[in-house]
Amino acid sequence: MKNQLKIIAHIETDFKTKFGIPRQSGLVDLEALIIFEPEYRNDDALRGIEDFSHLWLIWNFSKAQRHTWSPTVRPPRLGGNKRIGVFATRSPFRPNPIGLSSVKLLGKVKTPNQGTALRVSGADLMNGTPIYDIKPYLAYTDSHPDAIGGFADKKLNDSLEVEFPPDLLKIIPENKQNALLELLSEDPRPHYISDNNRIYGFEFSDFEIKFKVEDGLLTVVELNIIKKA
Repeated sequence: MKNQLKIIAHIETDFKTKFGIPRQSGLVDLEALIIFEPEYRNDDALRGIEDFSHLWLIWNFSKAQRHTWSPTVRPPRLGGNKRIGVFATRSPFRPNPIGLSSVKLLGKVKTPNQGTALRVSGADLMNGTPIYDIKPYLAYTDSHPDAIGGFADKKLNDSLEVEFPPDLLKIIPENKQNALLELLSEDPRPHYISDNNRIYGFEFSDFEIKFKVEDGLLTVVELNIIKKA
């Protein structure tokens, strides 16, 4: 009999679609909320968690699943052309679609109808992503300052200058503005696409952000409020 992973929680974030999500956890300091499933809404399961500053989240690539797998993938950071072994990447297209992210724990919060939730920041998960497990981050074993990051180290300084018109930026809640600017500076475009005339768009919180990129400058050209159903 095969063991089946149980979904213990879901996360609520401002990332409504896959486009625009930070490529790794910790890149954007934006708050998120972890809501536990009814079976796991037990405060005893969280006893002592506030003694840790960071957590590991083990989660499901729920919007990037395939019935088959390939031993090699094309990392966007390498232009989408060069193939790398799937186990040498963090591609979502894996034999088991499992993700791993480290987040900062901001605290516990009581919700009116969903028990005790966890406030975290730095998550790179789409809104509604299922979570399989939560474990404490232990700096003395989990942190390796001398670690080598392979091909991922080669483009760490590819940040963009961001031009966000003040009259549009002020529409964004003040507590989300810096996070949005950080997200845009990380260049949310697929790395294999470079078109100065193309207008890109993605959903962030309750807004649709449209932008273009030319010569290292990202310019926000339009902002729309998403009407709630």
